Amino acid sequence: MTTITEFADLLRTTMGMCVDTVGQSVIESAVKTRLSACKSKDLEDYWKHVHASDTELQQLIDAVIVPETWFFRTREAFDALARGACGQWLPAHPEGELRLLSLPCSSGEEPYSMAMALLAAGFPESRFQIDAIDISEPLLKRARKAVYGRNSFRGKDLGFRDRFFEPAGGQFRLAEAVRKQVRFHHGNLLDPHFEQYTAAYDFIFCRNVLIYFDRATQDRVVQGLTRLLKEDGFLFVGPSESGLMLNHDLVSAKVPQAFGFRHKGHVAPKPAVSPDVNIIQLPKPKRASVKRVAGSPARPIPMVKPALPAVTPAQRVGKETGLDEISRLADQGRLSEAIQRCEEFLQTSGPSARAYHLMGLAHDATGMPTEAEQYYRKALYLDPGHHETLVHLAFLLEKLGDAAGAERLHRRAERVNAAGGA
Repeated sequence: MTTITEFADLLRTTMGMCVDTVGQSVIESAVKTRLSACKSKDLEDYWKHVHASDTELQQLIDAVIVPETWFFRTREAFDALARGACGQWLPAHPEGELRLLSLPCSSGEEPYSMAMALLAAGFPESRFQIDAIDISEPLLKRARKAVYGRNSFRGKDLGFRDRFFEPAGGQFRLAEAVRKQVRFHHGNLLDPHFEQYTAAYDFIFCRNVLIYFDRATQDRVVQGLTRLLKEDGFLFVGPSESGLMLNHDLVSAKVPQAFGFRHKGHVAPKPAVSPDVNIIQLPKPKRASVKRVAGSPARPIPMVKPALPAVTPAQRVGKETGLDEISRLADQGRLSEAIQRCEEFLQTSGPSARAYHLMGLAHDATGMPTEAEQYYRKALYLDPGHHETLVHLAFLLEKLGDAAGAERLHRRAERVNAAGGA
C-alpha cells in the first residue's frame, strides 16, 4: 500500500528535499491537495498518476514549495555585489560581459534585486546579464510578469520602488529597463545534465535552499556551484548555510552579513572604489551603537560551566527538530517569531549552543548587535568549537570595529574547520 513516506522519497530523489527539514505534515498536505485536485481515489491511485505524468509531478513539487522572498532580502549581499562588480570586476575587465546566476530564483525578487543593485551603482546595462533558474513553472511565470504586491516590499525606506516600479492597480510593475537584464529558465540544480548547459559565472546567488536538503545532497549541490563559479567569482548563500561552504575549498569573502564566499587561495584585488563609499543607495537597517567601558571584559567569565541534565537519544532528536523549525523561521525573515520560539526553547530545554547561536543571528539581523554578541558568546562558552558562531561573531566584531578580535575568531574558525569541527 502506498504511503506518504514513498512520496517523500520521490521528492527527495527528484528535487533533493529532505522530509526532516520541511516536515512530514507539509508533504502530506501537498499530496492530499493534489490527490483531490486530480480526483484520484486514494494514495495508490495518485501514486500511479504522478509516475505517469511529468506535469503532475511538477504540480506536486509546486504544491510543496512555499517561497518566502522579497526585494533586497539581506541587503548586505546586494551591496557586496555592487561593490565587487563596480570596484573590482569592471576595472579589471575593460571588455566582456559580467555573468550572474540566481537559483532558485522563485518569483523573481532576487534576480531583479541584483539587476537594480547594479543599475543603481552605475554599472553599464550593456555589460551584464543575469540567468535566473527555478524548478517551478508557476513561479517563473510570476517572475516574467514582474508585477508584485506589497508583501514583496519590506522595510521602511522603499526608494528603489519609486525609482524602478510604477503603480499597477494596487500592485507595482517593474520597469522594462530592469526586466530585460534577467533571463528566466526552467531547470533543476539536481539534474545530472544541469552543468552541461551552464557556463561559469562571476556572481552566484544560491540562498536559503540548501537548508531543505540532506547532507549528501548539500555536498553535491555545493560541489556543482563551485564548478560554476569563476576563479575570481563570488558565491552568496543564506546565513544558516555559511558553515557548509567552508568544507568545499571556499573561504569567506569577509563582507559582514553578506554571507559571501570565494575559491580558496584567491587573492582579491584592491577595489578601485573605497569600501567606505555607499555605491548602492538603498535603505540600510539602523543599528544600535555599542559602547564599551575601557578595560572591561567583553563578557564575565564564570568559574564553572552549568551542570546539564542527562539527555536521552529521543529527547535529543526532539530538541534538534524544534531548533530546525526555529532556524526555518529565521531564514524566512520571521525574526520576532524565531526569537520568541527560541526563548521558549531555552526555558524548557535548558542551555544550548545552537539555540544561543540562533538567538544571536536573529538579534543581529534585527539591528541589535549588543544582544547578538552576548548570545554568540554564550554559544561559544557552551561549545568553543561551534563553527557557525565563530564565523558570525567574527563578522559582527568587524562591523563593530574590533578588527583584532574578528581576526582571532576567523583563525579559530579555520582551525575548527581543518579539524573537522562543528
